[in-house]
Amino acid sequence: MLMPSKTKYRKQQKGHFSGVATAGVFVEFGEYGMQALERGWITSQQIEACRVTINRFFARKGKVWIRIFPDKPVTKKPAETRMGKGKGAPTGWVAVIRPGRVLFEVGGISREEAQKSLRLAAAKLPIRTRFVERVERVS
Repeated sequence: MLMPSKTKYRKQQKGHFSGVATAGVFVEFGEYGMQALERGWITSQQIEACRVTINRFFARKGKVWIRIFPDKPVTKKPAETRMGKGKGAPTGWVAVIRPGRVLFEVGGISREEAQKSLRLAAAKLPIRTRFVERVERVS
């Protein structure tokens, strides 16, 4: 599972979801990518499930880039616990996703194979995504 090796604080507040992605909105490394259309949290388990799905479809060809990292701890209080007594213990890690963010990139394969593999991976995610291609940008 993906998780930070070390953090300054064990627990974080929930934060806010407003706005759109400003970084990571273009396909930079591969030829094709999967772009988020909604906002939400993606857990490290969901990222790993997508990675496994894409790699299994490729069967030792092509390359995958994971463009998101789960660096936000999520806490949960135990079941059947009364209110109060502080914040719960950390249970997992999530990546905060805003619309426009490129989640995964693939390269070294045909367009049809890339579309199929990313569609299979998108089924593992709780948000809507779309298939995007690399465009040459003028700096």
